[in-house]
Amino acid sequence: MSTPAGGADHSGTRVEYLIGVPLHADAVRQWPQMRELVRGRERIAQIEAGFPELRLEVGRRHRLPEAVIVEWSADYGDGKLYRNVTIAELRDGLAVTVTDYWGAPADTPGWRTGRTEALDMPADGIWKDTAHLGSH
Repeated sequence: MSTPAGGADHSGTRVEYLIGVPLHADAVRQWPQMRELVRGRERIAQIEAGFPELRLEVGRRHRLPEAVIVEWSADYGDGKLYRNVTIAELRDGLAVTVTDYWGAPADTPGWRTGRTEALDMPADGIWKDTAHLGSH
């Protein structure tokens, strides 16, 4: 089931806000682009604190019995917009493994002209623009 981002305030880590469920104390968060992982909810929170200017918003959450998949947008404080996907694996209602994939928007290569269509991306829709990001 897919649910829109939504208003509920979450007092935990940013990733808990993103996925909409609490982290297990021994959760692992992975960043395949950087071949990096961090172990434990406390350390995940410490890493998140290194990005005080981060603004983000959830576009959609897809909740499955054993996973949550989230589409979200962020600005790390440098004015650049990133489109991201986070996958959380759940056990007993807690996230035990979280994997993040992110990327900056790019222009369509010229060779695809006429082969693709423009994706409708309203600024306040699933893929927020920088004016619609918040601090969490």
